[in-house]
Amino acid sequence: MSEIPEQASGGVVWQSSPPGSIYDYIRVASFSIGPDGLVEQWSRRAVDLFGVTAEQARGKDPVEAFMPADLRERGHRRVREILDGKEWTGLVPFRIPGDDRPHGIAEMYVMPSETQTGERAALCIVVDVRALRRIETDLAASQAIFGQSPFGFLLFGTDLTVKRANRRFATVFGGSADDHRGRTVHDYLNLPEADRMTAALRSVLETGESVTDFEIVGAAPGSRDRRHWSINLYRVHSGSGRPIGVAGLGIDVTRRHNAAREAASARRNLALLNEAGARIGNSLDLEATARELLDVAVPGFCDLASVDLYQGLLTGDEAPPGRWGSSHDVGYGAGSAELRRVAFASAVSDTPLRTDEAHGPGSGCCGPEPIEVGAVHRYPFNSPCAGALRTGRLRTVPGADGELVQTTLVVPMVAHDTVVGLVQFSRTKGSESFGERDRALAAELAARAAVCIDNARLYRREHERALILQRSLLPPGDPEAAGLDIACRYLPGTAATEVGGDWFDVIELPGHRTALVIGDVMGRGLRAAVAMGELRTAVRTLAQLDLEPAEVLSHLDEIARGLGAPIGAQQSRGHKSRGPELSEVYLATCVYAVYDPVTRRCTFANAGHLPPVLVEPGEDALLLDVPPGMPLGVGGEPFEEVEVELPEGALLALYTDGLVESRDHPLDEGLSAFRRALTDPARPLEDVCDRVLTSLDTGHGEDDIALLMARIQGLPSEAVGDWRLPREPRSVGRARELARTQLKAWDLEPLVDTVELLVSELVTNALRYGEGEIRLRLLRDRTLVCEVWDAGLVQPRRRRAKDTDEGGRGLQLVGLLSSSWGSRRTPRGKTVWFELALPDGEGAAEPTVEQLLSMF
Repeated sequence: MSEIPEQASGGVVWQSSPPGSIYDYIRVASFSIGPDGLVEQWSRRAVDLFGVTAEQARGKDPVEAFMPADLRERGHRRVREILDGKEWTGLVPFRIPGDDRPHGIAEMYVMPSETQTGERAALCIVVDVRALRRIETDLAASQAIFGQSPFGFLLFGTDLTVKRANRRFATVFGGSADDHRGRTVHDYLNLPEADRMTAALRSVLETGESVTDFEIVGAAPGSRDRRHWSINLYRVHSGSGRPIGVAGLGIDVTRRHNAAREAASARRNLALLNEAGARIGNSLDLEATARELLDVAVPGFCDLASVDLYQGLLTGDEAPPGRWGSSHDVGYGAGSAELRRVAFASAVSDTPLRTDEAHGPGSGCCGPEPIEVGAVHRYPFNSPCAGALRTGRLRTVPGADGELVQTTLVVPMVAHDTVVGLVQFSRTKGSESFGERDRALAAELAARAAVCIDNARLYRREHERALILQRSLLPPGDPEAAGLDIACRYLPGTAATEVGGDWFDVIELPGHRTALVIGDVMGRGLRAAVAMGELRTAVRTLAQLDLEPAEVLSHLDEIARGLGAPIGAQQSRGHKSRGPELSEVYLATCVYAVYDPVTRRCTFANAGHLPPVLVEPGEDALLLDVPPGMPLGVGGEPFEEVEVELPEGALLALYTDGLVESRDHPLDEGLSAFRRALTDPARPLEDVCDRVLTSLDTGHGEDDIALLMARIQGLPSEAVGDWRLPREPRSVGRARELARTQLKAWDLEPLVDTVELLVSELVTNALRYGEGEIRLRLLRDRTLVCEVWDAGLVQPRRRRAKDTDEGGRGLQLVGLLSSSWGSRRTPRGKTVWFELALPDGEGAAEPTVEQLLSMF
């Protein structure tokens, strides 16, 4: 006997069968009837069933005691038949004594028996029908749940073998339900998953704690498709509470898993696209944009990636890099056009790519050798990369056996139907394969980067053009001028284009004089730079006429107003008005100053600009009192001139308002700070410029800044020869003698013959066509300048003399022998001048015979 369970009544039941027998559920009761038809024995189960103790039941007529009154007559008849030796089985309603209402229905089996004396008796076995119906219902429900369930159902025994499987499980794993009895999970799953499942079963059996949504991966027999199952495990007990096994309910969640994976992939892709929108194209730089693309893609989207851009795009070719299907992007014999590897990224740590038949982006996927960043290369004509460039379509390239790369997506970078390059995304072995969503994402990432790269290309092109324009409008290098040490700075207010409307210029004038110009066109950017260029060209043209500063500004004012004239014409013709923009662009301020190094006098004229600043040695900086006229383009008011004598070593500063004006402080504060920054003018001029720009709170980026500084260094007296000659014929010889003597004193003997000849021609012309006293002046600086002054107003004019003319060739000779010549008006007449280069030790070049004969 295996166990001795103790009942609630305190009695002991000897039991050889394990707990949970069917009799534990049915609760079979029994009693016996003696020959007299009265109860003799009454079992304990009968006590539980009928609610009557043995003392109360013994000696009673069971029919009278337990059956309803209307059934007693038939009951007595059945008892007599049984005592006569007949068996009987049937359903009998019974009641509890003292209660007239039916209490229940019992299924009764009555069999005849004999006493020790041979008298006939009966043994009755009674089962409560309600218990049987409950068992039937439970069995039906169990069969419905277990057998008819649409989910796989297994019952594992305590030895973890299958005791029962339902039809659904057999449908998936083959055979009939009975064929799976005695199997273990190792018969269905691979070793790692089977071990996980076994451990879970053992834990549930030992602890009684259920396991829900336990996911395992496997494949059904005859199929290679990976399936995902969600398993719920719980321990099963007998009626007495003894564990008898573990029930497992399996649900195929492959679709749910795939849907969740697709949703996660979609979320990841959306996040990548969002990140791409935020990170790609932040700088208008081609290489930086390519690196930004790879920063987004690796490792979030792929394991390795590379970007190739057309070499022509990087070198600034005007032609578009390539169009779909055109022969421009891929040559017929040599393969693709030249590309440069501009970026490469890898999430594979220290894993070298093989170089033989490599397919990863580190090797270009279309060639045997790896391509280094910065290398210029071509793809073979029949390669997938060249094909993608030709067609503008994405291609999927599988990795070779034994290689690190599993798959590569070769994606052309297309912007506005123009192929600008190629990007390759690769995943290594063991990573998830690229799906349709991944291919669409790769195309979208490449397209976004392509647009940014194309924008960067266009910006680079326009930026270079703007820089060429700006640089062409500013003095080249460090300007030089006689008697001046010059330094300058220009900072555009628009960092994106590096062009603006501020300008300065240093223009050489006859007689070693210098025109210093600074101006500011209202507005910024390319439009202001174009307007500035037009005004600067006009200034240079007017300066060559050697006009007075006030005259120059008056002509500029007319030109500026003429530049804005098309506005009214457009409006009168019904065009959409853009007048305010153009009007602002062609309004400008300007200071025009002419410096004479011989006298160290500078003549200023101002058109609405900030006043110049002068710093004399040992003195504080001061603003020159130059009357500010109206800005250029306003018109209607004359400009005034102011002449100032500048001491030797003084510092003159011309500037634009961007240097001293800011939204953070008023103009007066900026001017005061500018003057304080010039307190040490003895320092090198370049250092002074740098100190000004670094010490002032310029608010750079708000407006353009131009700064032109000049230190006064007048011509020394020994470099000037100045004589006055009477108006008489012998002055021609006197002029030659003076010039010869001065040139010998300057050690310029090679120029003596030429200067004597040309001075003789100019003094002769002054005597013949001029008026008043004649003045001869020689100036030596970087070149030699000769000037002849007289009081006549008629300007000399060069003409071709006829073959029969005896004269008229003097100015032709001057133009032939000098490097330059000209004439200009003066307050009391005119000045005719010529310029010669100083000899370099090889002697002055003599005119050829052909040049001399050309005058006749």
